[in-house]
Amino acid sequence: MQSSNPRHFFETDAEQLKRSLRAAKATNKFGSPIQLKSKILAAVPDPLSPPTSLLVAESTGSVRRVSLTQPPSTSQTYRGPSVPISSLATGGPSGTTLFAGAWDKTIWSWDLTTRSPGLKYIGHSDFVKALACARIGTTDILISGGADKKIIVWDVNTGKKLHVMVDAVVGMGSLQGLAVESPTGNEGEVVVVSASSDPHIRRWKVRLGGWEQEVIGEGEEKRMITEHETTVYKVVVDEEGEGDVWSASGDGTVKCFARGKGWKVEETLEHGGHIRAVAVTERWIVTAGRDEDVKFWDRAEGKLYCSLLGHFDEVTELVVVGDKVVSVSIDGTVRSWPLEKSALDAAVEEQKPKEVEEEEEKGPEKGVGVLSADEEAELAALMDED
Repeated sequence: MQSSNPRHFFETDAEQLKRSLRAAKATNKFGSPIQLKSKILAAVPDPLSPPTSLLVAESTGSVRRVSLTQPPSTSQTYRGPSVPISSLATGGPSGTTLFAGAWDKTIWSWDLTTRSPGLKYIGHSDFVKALACARIGTTDILISGGADKKIIVWDVNTGKKLHVMVDAVVGMGSLQGLAVESPTGNEGEVVVVSASSDPHIRRWKVRLGGWEQEVIGEGEEKRMITEHETTVYKVVVDEEGEGDVWSASGDGTVKCFARGKGWKVEETLEHGGHIRAVAVTERWIVTAGRDEDVKFWDRAEGKLYCSLLGHFDEVTELVVVGDKVVSVSIDGTVRSWPLEKSALDAAVEEQKPKEVEEEEEKGPEKGVGVLSADEEAELAALMDED
C-alpha cells in the first residue's frame, strides 16, 4: 500500500519546518473550531438558517451544512460529485436551490430542504471555479466561471445555456470570483463583476437576449478595472453601502472601487501575502488568505484593528453569519469571530497570553505556532534556497 504520510517522502528543510509549525498550531481553540475531515474549499450563507449556519464545500466532493449552534452540527450533507467542489451558490426559485461547481467540469444542484439532487449544468471544459445567482425579470439565472476562461449564463429551470461570455480584446485568465451588483431598477438586466487569474476586474451587462462587457468610467474606452498586480481571487459588492466593489488579490492588497467615482480606487488595505477572501460589514472589513490570519480593519479609519490567530493553513473563504464572521480553511476547520466590538476585543485579549508566552520561550511547540523573528528569518532563508 502506498503511503500518504509526508515523512515517507523527501522533504526540504523549509517543508519540514512548515509542517512542524502547523502541527504545533493545530491544537489551538481560537475561534471555537469545528473540525471537518477534509479540506474546505468554499462556503456560502445558508438561506434556510442565515443567523446560525452556513454551507461548506469539501475536497471530498460533498457540501455540508454546518450549524454554529451549541453543540455544533455537521450531519447534513449533499452528495453527488466524486471530485473536489470548489465553488458554491444558492438561488433559483424561492432561493432554495444549492449549486456546486466541481472539478469534473459540472455544476451540480440540490433542493436545500429535501437534499434531493436536481439538474446538472454541463458546458465548461475545465474546473468550475466561481458561481453566482441572479434574476432577470421572472427568469432565475446561474452564472458560472471556469478554469477554461469562460463565463457561462444558464437558465436555472431548464438547464439551458443562455450565453458564453469572453473578453475578445484582452485575454481573460482562469475565473476566480463572481459577484452580482445590486439591482439598478432595470429588471431586464443584471451586472456581473468578475475576477480572474489576470489582474483585471471586469463588469458584464447581462440580458436574456444578449450581453456586453461594460466600459469602465465616463468618456473612456476602458473595459477593465486594472489596479492589482496579479490574480484577483475575490470580488464582493457592498450591498449595504453605495454598491462599491471590494477585491482581494494575490498581490497582498484589498481594494475598494467606488461606484460614484467611476470605479476609482477609494481604499487600499495592505494585508500581505495571497489574500483569498474579504468580507464587508457596516463597521469592519475582514480579510484572510494564505498567511492563515484573520484581520479586522476599522472601516471608518481604514486602519488595521486586530489580527486573529487560529487557522493553521490557508483560509479560503469568509462568510458573515448573524453577528459573526466565519472563516473556513484548507486545515478543515470552521472558526467563528465576533463582529460586536466588545466581544472582538475579548477575543484579542484571549490570544494575548499565548503570544507573550511564545515571545518569551521562542518555541512554536509551546504556543499556537506563531514564528519568532529568528524562525521567520530561518524560514525565509530556506525558502530562498528552494
